[in-house]
Parts: sequence; C-alpha cells; structure tokens
Amino acid sequence: QGRDTMPGEGARAALALFVALAAPAAARFDGAVAWLEANIQPVTSTWSEGASTWAHREGMALEDGSRVFVKRSPLPADRMLRAEALGLRAIGATGTVDVPEVLCCEDDPANDGSFLVMRHVEMRPYRRGESRAALGAALARLHAAPPAARARQDGSRFGFPVVGTIGGTVQPNAWAQDWVAFFREQRVAHQLRLARDGELRRAWDGVLERTDGLEGLFRGVAVRPSLIHGDLWEGNYALGPEGRPLVFDPAPYYAHSEAEFGMAWAAGFGTEFAEAYREVLPEEPGCAARRPLYTLYHHLNHFNLFGVDYRDDALEDLEQLLQGPRDVSAL
Repeated sequence: QGRDTMPGEGARAALALFVALAAPAAARFDGAVAWLEANIQPVTSTWSEGASTWAHREGMALEDGSRVFVKRSPLPADRMLRAEALGLRAIGATGTVDVPEVLCCEDDPANDGSFLVMRHVEMRPYRRGESRAALGAALARLHAAPPAARARQDGSRFGFPVVGTIGGTVQPNAWAQDWVAFFREQRVAHQLRLARDGELRRAWDGVLERTDGLEGLFRGVAVRPSLIHGDLWEGNYALGPEGRPLVFDPAPYYAHSEAEFGMAWAAGFGTEFAEAYREVLPEEPGCAARRPLYTLYHHLNHFNLFGVDYRDDALEDLEQLLQGPRDVSAL
C-alpha cells in the first residue's frame, strides 16, 4: 500500500543524536565532573548507566561515598534538559510524589552539549501485579495541586517556561490561554508537521471538522491547568526509598490532567491505580471521548521517532475520534 509520506524529522534527529553520543566517555563528562568538583566534592569513579537514542546516563561516586546520577545530551540545555530539570523541581515542590533531587543543569560548551546532575536514588521497578494504588493517589494529588507560578499577565495558563522534548522530539510549550488551542496546535499539529503524512493529515482534518476544532470534545468541562509528568510510561516510574512512588524523566508542562494518560497503553497502571486516582479526582464528563485524542499525540510522536510500526495506532486513534468512544473504562 502506497502512502504519501516522508520519514519523520524525529527519526532523523534521533539518528544524529545517536551518532553524537558515540564520543568517548571521558570527553563527554568533563563538564559534569568539573562542576561537581567545583561545587560539591571530588569524583572518585564513574560508570555507564546506559543510553537512549537521545541521551547518555552515567553514575558517579563522590569522595564521601555518596553517588550522583548524570544525564548528558548533545543539545544545549535550553533545548532538552532544562525542561526536565525545571519539571523535576516543580513536581518535587508540590510534595505529592517523589522525584530525584536536581543539583544542576548546565551547558557544556567544550563538548557541544549539556548535562543534568541529580542525587542518586535507590529504586526498583514495580513487580508484575504489584499494586500501583499509591502511585495513582500521588499522581492525582499532583494534578490537583495549584500551579506554583502565578498566572501570566496576559492570562496564559497552559504551557511551560521553556521548550522541552518528548523523547528526542522537540515539544513546544509557548504559554496559551486556551487549552483546546494549545493542544490542537502545539501538540497534534506539531507532530503532524514533523510526520508529513498525507493520510494522517486528512484524517485529522476530518476530526477537526467533526468536533468543531476539538471544542466539541470539551463542552461542559472547565479545564484547569495541572502540572503533568508528560511522558508517564512504565519505564519512567518506580518504587523509591521506603517503598514510595517515584517518577523521573518527565516531559512536563501545565495541561489538562487527562493528557497525563496518553501513554497509559505502555504504563501498566491497573485497576487499583485508577480507583485510587479517581478517589481524589473524579472522572469528568466526556473523558472516554477525549482518551484517543491524548493517546494520538504519543502515537504520532512514536511514529516520528521510531517509524511505521506506530502509524496504524495513530490512524486508529483518529478513527475513534471520528466515530466516538468505544468504551467508558477508567483512565
């Protein structure tokens, strides 16, 4: 079957980042080591903690025996890691769910990139079938917390102070007063511009026509801004010290709380999570009809990053938006 598409910009950018991250470890981490030795204490050893296509991770031991976790990007901090650092600090400031403590986020001009330094946190993944109820309750409290920053003078409420990334894809965060316009233009339309896929674009145009530019999906709902993690799948949460839920690697912004669950298909939350979440934040009218909208954003991003395996998922989301909700299951 032919398709009028070109390879996603995200996939090409991810390849470029992978090549950049192939540099020797010693060169990559000079900036981070120098910052630690100037501001904390000497580094006694380093080791790799693995890598994604767009970032490299390393552990470092300090002179007093403590450890830090360093994340390194070949991009300037303001194009990737700054949003993550600000998001972790903002989430932590709510006192609702644990996050790693951010020590610094700096550019590293000598290595044409940037680094993020965090305190090491002992953590483990949830076991299969293990209850995630505490995570659900903590996440609901995060979403219910008042935004830390005052509303901007122009009334804007949705967005974030800096541009972020979702995986290796740029995630625009320009402040907006209207949630529907923000998500329509800075989330879905942005991903579609990167994808350059005619069939996806035509299906999206049909959704906009059917839903009055998405406004029809939000009738009767007063969307308030909630700080969301933004990329909450099973690999980005764990159990931290004393068995408390811990989240990390966010793609944060102030959003409709339901947007948090666009990655639920890869999150393994379970029924107990949903029940605990809904005890704090009850489901709003029309939630089931909006679910494929929020899933669509992440399926499009995966299509742009990883290729055609996710194209059919995005088309299915668009079909559900055209046909109406298929179920009313929680989250």
